[in-house]
Amino acid sequence: MTGTNETLGGGGFHHVSMKVRDIEASIRFYTEALGFVHKLTWGEGPKRTVLLDTGDGNYFEISGGRTEDAGPAGRGQAEHFAHVALRAADCDAVIAKVRAAGAEVTVEPKDVSLPSVPPTPIRIAFFKGPDGELIELFDNEAT
Repeated sequence: MTGTNETLGGGGFHHVSMKVRDIEASIRFYTEALGFVHKLTWGEGPKRTVLLDTGDGNYFEISGGRTEDAGPAGRGQAEHFAHVALRAADCDAVIAKVRAAGAEVTVEPKDVSLPSVPPTPIRIAFFKGPDGELIELFDNEAT
């Protein structure tokens, strides 16, 4: 079977989970600006959790109720991960959509070459989501 992790019995990425201050703003941004599809909800009110399909069966899990000291030992969410990378067929078009939705673009779309063997050309861009989370757009058909 191609693309199957035998150790996990299928494996692969399922979801990234993040806690946000304003769950409604995050749901609106990820569904309207990026086209994610709402799949599941559990819990109630501002502390509920939603699972948003990114388009290929991988998910963003977004939970409300984040406070400034969210995370172990009072660390903020930014210390839990550096960024989340999303595959994008056209970084420039996606950046235009997220910018129109009010996102702060931190790195404009650009071509770079990963210093891998052999070198791998990619196109990337970065922006901040509604809660300050850093999102990378990653365009490379081979990876």
